[in-house]
Amino acid sequence: MKPIVARVHLASPPEKVYAAIATDAGRTKFWAVSAVETGGVIRFVFANGMKHAGRVLRDEAPRHFAVHYFGGSTAAFTLEPDGGGGTDLTLSETGVSETDYADQRAGWVSVLLALKAAVDHGVDIRNDDTKKRWEDGYVDV
Repeated sequence: MKPIVARVHLASPPEKVYAAIATDAGRTKFWAVSAVETGGVIRFVFANGMKHAGRVLRDEAPRHFAVHYFGGSTAAFTLEPDGGGGTDLTLSETGVSETDYADQRAGWVSVLLALKAAVDHGVDIRNDDTKKRWEDGYVDV
């Protein structure tokens, strides 16, 4: 299985980006309707009703965060300062099945752009409409 790798540049510093990824309040601004961590497990609830419990595998502020994700995969975020006050973020998801690869990759593009909008601009670009779901072709979920 080949890994999914996606990168995004953010104008915000690594500490601010990390807080969005690694905290309950941060994750709800771009990733999930709810994403509460208790005892090292994040309980994600998504707009389409899907739920996932993922164990936090790595939590090293402000550079590395990793969690078990769908299908037993691992989603890892690496944050690098860009030298000008911003952050270069690399998302790597390993263990994704061939049948899920295209959908997962597209999903991460949506998540990472929502992260950029939330952290850099304070805007939630998700549609918040449970009738306009990923499964129906909407990318702003």
